[in-house]
Amino acid sequence: MEQRYATSPEHIPGMDTNELRDRYLVPGLFVDDDVNALYTHHDRVVVAGVKPVTGPVKLPTFPEIVSPYFFEHREAGIVNVGGPGAITVDGTRYETRHGACLYVGRGAVDVVFESTDAAGETGPARFYLFSAPAHTAYPTTFVAPGEGTVRELGDPEQSNRRTLNQYIHEKGVRSCQVVMGVTTLHTGSMWNTMPAHTHARRTEVYLYFDLPADARVVHLLGEPTETRHLVVGNEEAVISPSWSVHSGVGTASYSFVWAMAGENQSFDDMDGFAIADMR
Repeated sequence: MEQRYATSPEHIPGMDTNELRDRYLVPGLFVDDDVNALYTHHDRVVVAGVKPVTGPVKLPTFPEIVSPYFFEHREAGIVNVGGPGAITVDGTRYETRHGACLYVGRGAVDVVFESTDAAGETGPARFYLFSAPAHTAYPTTFVAPGEGTVRELGDPEQSNRRTLNQYIHEKGVRSCQVVMGVTTLHTGSMWNTMPAHTHARRTEVYLYFDLPADARVVHLLGEPTETRHLVVGNEEAVISPSWSVHSGVGTASYSFVWAMAGENQSFDDMDGFAIADMR
């Protein structure tokens, strides 16, 4: 498990491109037949990619979290961004197609991932996991694609028309602190989360997916008056500390998994910044 320590706004002005990418970009999450995990000290979030190809892959116990099993004192939201697959949690099997979400509550012991059509047209399943510490146990809950709380946002004239599907949130699937959903840009729209915002009480991580191989998203980060950017490819994630804006524009339409953990679960707890006020 890779570890990354927390950063502050004062670090941003002195960072070059390589350091920005090393601190905040998470590439190469999905490795054949493996669990590839990263621990960020921003709100003690763990993100992981699981790509079962030749057979089932079991979620291991990582020594960095000092627990006999991963979910001893953690919870997680998991979204399948690949082909059809299944997740088995303590003997209960959940069939997960592209875009489906599974919340796994504190106390789950055996978690196994598999692809159900690895050689098919859409290829193996690719499971994106976002985890945070939990002090309450909520039941493991499955949500099919499109069955969360759907919000239509944006305006085609501003190139940011998008469908936001909330899965794990205060009025949906219950959790201790994880909030998670999927946003899909409409055809012809490129901007996400514009106007940009921060939420000083939570860390957020974006995983961009369904982006063509030759396309990229230019992701904005940093304080509103001291922004930087990352050029992000398909199935790469960006860590957004609580003090950082998070917004982006793509060269093609795309989707992204957004997930947060921190002080509260209020989706609308954010501080917006007009683009004309950003630098």
